[in-house]
Amino acid sequence: MSSDHFSSQSAAYAQFRPRYPQEWFDWLVRQVPEHALAWDCACGSGQATVSLAGYFDEVVGTDLSSSQLSHAPSLPNIEWRTATAEESGLRDSSVDLITVAQALHWFDLPRFWEECRRVLKPRGIVAVWSYGILQVGSGPITAICDDYYRHQLEDYWPPERRIVEAGYGSLDFPFAEIDAPEFQLRERWSLDELTGYFASWSATERFRIATGTNPIPELRERLAPFFTEEKIEVCWPLSIRVGRQS
Repeated sequence: MSSDHFSSQSAAYAQFRPRYPQEWFDWLVRQVPEHALAWDCACGSGQATVSLAGYFDEVVGTDLSSSQLSHAPSLPNIEWRTATAEESGLRDSSVDLITVAQALHWFDLPRFWEECRRVLKPRGIVAVWSYGILQVGSGPITAICDDYYRHQLEDYWPPERRIVEAGYGSLDFPFAEIDAPEFQLRERWSLDELTGYFASWSATERFRIATGTNPIPELRERLAPFFTEEKIEVCWPLSIRVGRQS
C-alpha cells in the first residue's frame, strides 16, 4: 500500500518543489497514441498534472493525501481524487498515459503494476521518473547542501530513499521499455526558495519531530554568506523509465 509521507508539509511542497521541464512532457506525449485521458498517480499538489492538462482532453490526478490535493489548482480538465496508487477507481482500458513523478518508491509495486495493466488502453504508456540530489552553482553551497542531506539527515530518510538515489534502475518495470533522452530540472532560486525546498523534505520533518528543533534556520545561516547573487542555478538530473502496454 502507498505511504503518506508529505501531508504535514503540503503547503511547503506545493510552493517549493521544482517544476518539471516542458521539453520532457513534449517528448513523452509524442510517445502516446491517443490523448483522451491521462492518470497522474501520487500527484501531490499537481506539479506534473498541470503540465499534462495542456496535452490531454482529461487528466485525473490521484493522491493518498487529501491535504496535498487541497493545494492543487482548479483547472477545467483536471479531476482530483483521493485514492491509492493500487486502487485508482478508473475504468478498465480507459487510460492513454500513466505518470508517476517522484513517488514510485512508495508503492506496493506488484499491485500497482496490475492496476496499470487494468486501466491502460492497448499500446498505452507508463512513465515513471525521479530526481535525486540537487546540484548547485558554487562549491561551498554544494558542500553544505550535501552535508545536510547525507549527514545531518542521514538517520531520518526512509529506506525507500535509496531507490531514488539509484534512479529507479533496480525496480521491476514490466512494460516494453522505450529509451528516453536525458532531461534535467533547472531553477534559479533565492536563498528563501532553496531553504524552502529543504523544509519540504520528509526527512526534515522527521528531524524536527525527533529532536524538537527546526534545522532550517541554522542551514540558512550556513548558506547565506555564499549567496553572492540574488539567485543561483539549481538543477536535478531526471531518472526516467518509460514503457508501453502490449
